[in-house]
Amino acid sequence: MRTGWASALAMMAVAGAAQAQQGPGPDDNLNAVLWDQTSVEAQANAIGAYALARLRLDEALADPSRTAAPAEQTGDFKNLPPAVVLDVDDTVLNTSPYQARNVVEGSGFNPKTWTTYVNAKIDTAIPGAVEFTQYAASKGVKVFYVTNRTKEEEGPTVEHMKALGFPMGDNVDTFLSAKEQPDWGSAKGTRRAVIAKDYRILLLVGDNFGDFSDAYKGTLEERQKAFEAAKDHWGRDWIAIANPTYGSFESAPYKGDYKLPAAEQRKLKIEALTPWNGQ
Repeated sequence: MRTGWASALAMMAVAGAAQAQQGPGPDDNLNAVLWDQTSVEAQANAIGAYALARLRLDEALADPSRTAAPAEQTGDFKNLPPAVVLDVDDTVLNTSPYQARNVVEGSGFNPKTWTTYVNAKIDTAIPGAVEFTQYAASKGVKVFYVTNRTKEEEGPTVEHMKALGFPMGDNVDTFLSAKEQPDWGSAKGTRRAVIAKDYRILLLVGDNFGDFSDAYKGTLEERQKAFEAAKDHWGRDWIAIANPTYGSFESAPYKGDYKLPAAEQRKLKIEALTPWNGQ
């Protein structure tokens, strides 16, 4: 009996060693994280987006009739002080080390490891983000950050962003985290509405459709329809930062059902593709 157990344990050790040598299995996110973390193209995209944001900011300052938040900005807003609203993760802070860890270890997003990562304060600034926010502040524009980092993660994030040079609002709470108020869920419209009561929102900047519209959770077809309905905003007062590593785009093919097995999620994502027929 002991000999049998010893043989079984030896076989398990050999299998474990072989797996360790092979490394983690294939990961859908490898190329996206590689692009995000190492490519000059990612840097160029972000710099270009923030250069455009600066131009659009100047235009909006000169036109008091404009708002980037038509769903939330109601009443006479022309004389309200100006503001811009930016997302945080992979809009102003690059979280690729966390995504890279998941690829290397064969793991996925987990609230506990994510909070540990946030507390480590190792994010770098997205190229162009500090310069743009400082430029906006120099023009008398209040810079707000609407993020789905939690209230518990707000302290280390604000501290780190200040160290990186981001303007943080002084005596105004400009960091609006998820669950900070009872109705501040993952959808950001309620937080934009709070800002819109006291400020004219000139620009929205983000990396996910949800940073601009609460219609981000629909099917592929519904998301496309919502995107087209907002076509006049894109590149004008809605500035998108490219992020192929995660976001509502990835879950749309399986309708946000994260309980589905990974293999089923992948199957539905592949079925959402339109491949060349080879002819």
